[in-house]
Amino acid sequence: MILNSLSLLNYKNFETVSFQFDPKINCLVGNNGVGKTNVLDAIYHLSFGKSYFNPITSQNIKHGEEFFVIDGNYTKSEREEKIIISAKRGQKKIIKRNGKPYTRFSEHIGFLPLVIISPADRDLIIEGSDTRRKFIDGVISQGNSKYLQSLINYNKVLAQRNSLLKYFAVNHTHNQSTLDIYNEQMHELGSYIFEKRQEFLEEFMPIFLKRYQSISNANESVSLIYKSQLQEKDLLSLLNEHTQKDKLSQYSNYGIHKDDLLFEIDEHPIKKFGSQGQQKSYLIALKLAQFDFIKDHNRVNPILLMDDIFDKLDEKRVEQIITLVDNEDFGQLFISDTHGDRTENIIKKVHQSYQMFTL
Repeated sequence: MILNSLSLLNYKNFETVSFQFDPKINCLVGNNGVGKTNVLDAIYHLSFGKSYFNPITSQNIKHGEEFFVIDGNYTKSEREEKIIISAKRGQKKIIKRNGKPYTRFSEHIGFLPLVIISPADRDLIIEGSDTRRKFIDGVISQGNSKYLQSLINYNKVLAQRNSLLKYFAVNHTHNQSTLDIYNEQMHELGSYIFEKRQEFLEEFMPIFLKRYQSISNANESVSLIYKSQLQEKDLLSLLNEHTQKDKLSQYSNYGIHKDDLLFEIDEHPIKKFGSQGQQKSYLIALKLAQFDFIKDHNRVNPILLMDDIFDKLDEKRVEQIITLVDNEDFGQLFISDTHGDRTENIIKKVHQSYQMFTL
């Protein structure tokens, strides 16, 4: 799958700009603040229907303007595909594929598989469990539409159940039969999601370990540990047993929305015991494993975005990663960097066509 061209209108800092891309490697270079990351984010936007860095649609419209348009032309499975995303202030965003708007954005997820590696990924280590759940869900959803729909439905039921618990508290009442309906729905949807997350981690873990070893040149051992309340007991039992606790807190304390991924190095949390270099290698291994997993399940090479890849990584380590692209069937790669010469010197060492864009 190849992104052939990209046009932006009133997107972030760009008034109007167009790019014709190389089918292999594309390097966006220039000083900080010129919009390199914004170009990568527009490409991400075309795959996921939202920004990677700022999911609030109106904040992606250029200051002083009323709308934005992102226009991408792809070649996928020898077919031309045109994706246009547009948004006006105060109106719902529109995603069109070959001129036809999607009725549900979720139908588009997975059609243009993509993986991004960015300094912002450090949030996976330093932020709460919600960020790590989104990572798991994002990987699985790109190849499993039933999982994505189950997740959407689960979150709807969860919100409804929480509203019911608040209603009970405000009105000093209780209706067990209504609560039972939500419990059953959460159990059915949550059990499926839990099962798929477990299956994913079993398959993903060895891929991740292999990637970490290939880019770290280190002797330390790393691990990913999946934690879920459903590992101890089924969700329906948990919900029924803790009704009183949920009523007191006016919140659903049990379910797959409490799951987490533990990132460890030598059996210690990497957040506390990993150096910046180790954390960066861990995150890149995580994202390259994500690439491998999606490629395997979707049978298509995802587009790979590397934003400010030299951040906290020395040139030798970056060269190692770029060499992986040369050695394997990686597909199309986009790199942003502040130093054009540095990037081009490394890119020249691989045997692929490339294009430099100076912003």
